[in-house]
Amino acid sequence: MISTQALLQPIKIGDLELKNRVWMAPMTRSRAANDENKPFEIHADYYSQRASAGLIITEGSQISEIAVGYINTPGIYSSEQVEGWKKVTKAVHEEGGHIFIQLWHVGRISHPDFHNGELPLAPSAINPVEKSYTSKGFKDTVTPKEMTLEDITQTIEDFKNGAKNAMEAGFDGIEIHSSNGYLLHQFFNATSNTRTDEYGGSIENRAKILFEVIDAIKEVMPENRIGLRLNPSLNGVFGMEADEETIPTFDYIISKLNEYSLAYLHLSEPFTDVSAIPYLESHIAKRYRPMYEGTLVINSSFDQDKGNKVIEDGLADAVAFGKLFISNPDLVERFAENAELAAWDTGTFYTPGEKGFTDFPTLEEAKVG
Repeated sequence: MISTQALLQPIKIGDLELKNRVWMAPMTRSRAANDENKPFEIHADYYSQRASAGLIITEGSQISEIAVGYINTPGIYSSEQVEGWKKVTKAVHEEGGHIFIQLWHVGRISHPDFHNGELPLAPSAINPVEKSYTSKGFKDTVTPKEMTLEDITQTIEDFKNGAKNAMEAGFDGIEIHSSNGYLLHQFFNATSNTRTDEYGGSIENRAKILFEVIDAIKEVMPENRIGLRLNPSLNGVFGMEADEETIPTFDYIISKLNEYSLAYLHLSEPFTDVSAIPYLESHIAKRYRPMYEGTLVINSSFDQDKGNKVIEDGLADAVAFGKLFISNPDLVERFAENAELAAWDTGTFYTPGEKGFTDFPTLEEAKVG
């Protein structure tokens, strides 16, 4: 029976009752092509089309101007951006959906072009030797500025303000982006954080900023509306190189997260094959399901069958789908009918406008069309 699919069962996170376990993963789409970097009607259409997801997690949204690292990405630090997001949350709620916003600071994955010629901020002055996508195309990253203690304090405050703004904008909660080689992840990794103060050196010191961010956000919103994303086995992406302390660092972080009553912990399986790297973990859900006591969400290259199985096996409580939601706004309904899925178009992932964003038909619309 369709109703027996694990993915289609309801789930409660905090005090929210979600209708299924098919969640929409955060994905950068670069559609905020305006001077204010604010979402507008096209974003309301995009997210409301996908409101049948158990939970929508928005694209990463920068918490300050210094947090920016990509063109046309929305923010959550200005009044104009808050007003733009109000349109999105209203549209999603009118369709019966739930939506969290992902709070984002890219750290060193940026370029002076975004900061009036000033250097981007990072835990340490180490160039990731990557590319930054600016208004003038891809440019080489630079050696960033090592954050002062004042910079760190301000960044924590910016996360807090982003969460406060998110609540004003009508979001059901927030997800802290502490993953995929961006700022908070840069603090965790000993190859990107060579500090010798209280934010560097030991595993506990390198993880300190994350817990200070959580504690700050708790001051402006309920703890059970806070989600968190981690990618323990990321390697060779955005200059992140794993070492023998990488997995022990995430073991420490995830164990300590049990001291909080978060909405969920969102983990990614490895983006690349790490089986030949002795100090990385190939099976993230298997490792961390026994370690984490709260709601666990897993992501990365799942399809319907794999999604159902990981929940049935007790290794996750929900699955976050990315690209499948781009081309299938009614992904939940297609799973329910075991229907064919539409293919996405990589050429329109990051291009402004409706094409490849809001123009994918639902299954019913495709039948009529």
